[in-house]
Amino acid sequence: MEKIFQRALGKELLLPQTVENCKEWLQYLPEWGKLAIRELVERENWEELNDRFFKNLEFGTGGMRSRTIAETVTKTEWDRGAPFDSPEHAAIGSAYLNDFNIARATIALFRYCKTQCDAPLKLAIAHDVRHFSEHFSQITAKIWNHLGGKATAFNGPRSTPQLSFSLRKFQAIAGIVITASHNPSQDNGYKVYFKDGGQVVEPHASKIIEYFNRTSLQEAVQILESIGKNTQPIDYFDAAADKTYMEEVISNLFDANIFKESPINIVFTPVHGTGDVITAPIFQQLGIRAHFVREQMVHDPRFPTVKSPNPENFEVFELAIEKANAVNGELAIATDPDGDRIAIAVRNGEGNFEKFTGNLTGALLAEFRLSRMKELGWIPGEGSQRVAFIKTFVTSPLQDKIAQNHGVKCINTLTGFKWIGEKLNDYEIILQNQLAKLDPPTIDYANTPREKRRELLLQYSTFFAFGGEESYGYLASNNTRDKDANGATLMICEMLAVLKKSGKTLIDFRNEIYKKYGYYDEMQLNIYYEGASGAKKIKNILESYKKNPPTTLGHFHITHITDFNKDEIFDPDGKRIPAQNFFVIDLDNGYRYAIRGSGTEPKIKFYIFGNAPLTSSLEDTAKETTQRMEIIRNLLQKDADLRAQ
Repeated sequence: MEKIFQRALGKELLLPQTVENCKEWLQYLPEWGKLAIRELVERENWEELNDRFFKNLEFGTGGMRSRTIAETVTKTEWDRGAPFDSPEHAAIGSAYLNDFNIARATIALFRYCKTQCDAPLKLAIAHDVRHFSEHFSQITAKIWNHLGGKATAFNGPRSTPQLSFSLRKFQAIAGIVITASHNPSQDNGYKVYFKDGGQVVEPHASKIIEYFNRTSLQEAVQILESIGKNTQPIDYFDAAADKTYMEEVISNLFDANIFKESPINIVFTPVHGTGDVITAPIFQQLGIRAHFVREQMVHDPRFPTVKSPNPENFEVFELAIEKANAVNGELAIATDPDGDRIAIAVRNGEGNFEKFTGNLTGALLAEFRLSRMKELGWIPGEGSQRVAFIKTFVTSPLQDKIAQNHGVKCINTLTGFKWIGEKLNDYEIILQNQLAKLDPPTIDYANTPREKRRELLLQYSTFFAFGGEESYGYLASNNTRDKDANGATLMICEMLAVLKKSGKTLIDFRNEIYKKYGYYDEMQLNIYYEGASGAKKIKNILESYKKNPPTTLGHFHITHITDFNKDEIFDPDGKRIPAQNFFVIDLDNGYRYAIRGSGTEPKIKFYIFGNAPLTSSLEDTAKETTQRMEIIRNLLQKDADLRAQ
């Protein structure tokens, strides 16, 4: 084997890091894993070996995400008759998600948590429907228990937001969701949450990464061998966990009886994922007339009815719209596999369905909910800087204008809902510190009803009214700290019912918002770079924006560049925005674009934002804005190709 590696190195068929990692894994793997590597070597499948071993899988600030099923599956990894064409073993590879990297992550998380808490370390675990999700969930629970903690898992697929809510309710030190969200079916992930219910951020994230980097493959293999001999059963959450979360989701509504006063007719699909587990019984409980896409109610990790299980793609709605036309539905809703993202398609005046972008749906919900809160007296009619609307920098500036119009504080965060969760935790800590100063400190915040908490936050801290991000994620509850498609589904249904009661549609409401605030639209350019060579291209593009920032883009002049890695940027609360390889570029025509590397997929993302006053027809304004953004997108593609080299 050594001679073969050296020959391949000499011919530049294998990367040096690939050979180094292969040797280490051959030293410690169980026999079936060693056979998998040897089979690829014997086949001289150098490209496959490089993709699997060109790096060590990084434990990022939110966890890990990578392939579990390789492009070329070896005989020892392949099928033993498992359902849904699932291989027997997750793909061997230092860069892939498999038992060994799951073990390293769990060991690292446990050791860090042990530095934070002397009490028995509770861990909450959920998993989605993907290949190996249940298996990884069980491994995580067994390792945690083996190390001396107490793990409790869900006995079946559950959504990411339910884990966020439940770990707070369960008072766990941390939580894990085994999911790759809307990624392709061959991927899976290990998503880490801390005791506040949000994805891990600093100071915890970097410390967990340090423990991960210090946890060896050898130790991971040894612990996996130990738990394989342990027959002790795993503890699972009981039915009360679902009940309390359902109550939380329903509490997002202003009026749960609206569906009896103003019946709606919708179509819902979880796209083979977890979205039906909680939402379907809530529909029945509240009397919402919901039709389900039967073919997509099956928890199938292959996602066989779609090219991609991402509700951002209109193709996902084909079966839902077909169903909606058959039942005369007025709205189609799709959620992604782990139930945190949601997209909608709305019937227009011509009887056709229009898909709303994540930015547009968020804008409608923001306008509706802020207006309704004022009507109900939840927040002051003139607004308040003790009321926060939270979004990300890459979410439409239309939402900034809506917050400004309502007189509430608009907080922009880095991309990723973990930053929104962090702000919620900040506000809760400020409140608890203020309550502790009361004489006597008689308020038991943990057991304070939601309505009273709102009053306390308005008096002593900041009340979170609503938040979201362009990637189809929304939240209206301080008790859940991640985007929640279950809650958003009900909020959208309520908005539809209220509008319908007054004789309006979602299309009418959208048009009213454009007339009030101007027309806003956005466009994305996602450039995929796979494998080892792709990672280098992404790095080259980002580095070039630091070392050689553009001054023009075609005939557009660049008026300002915000470099989040270099500039000091503070939010309205005076909190410093963490440094990141992220750029926002303003153009002389009033448009802007942002650029960042995806933290979860092998791609670099450009976000293009356009706007115009609605001086002509909506159709003409939209067409002109789209044409301008397409010019910018084409210029960015050419520029990225040059910078990638």
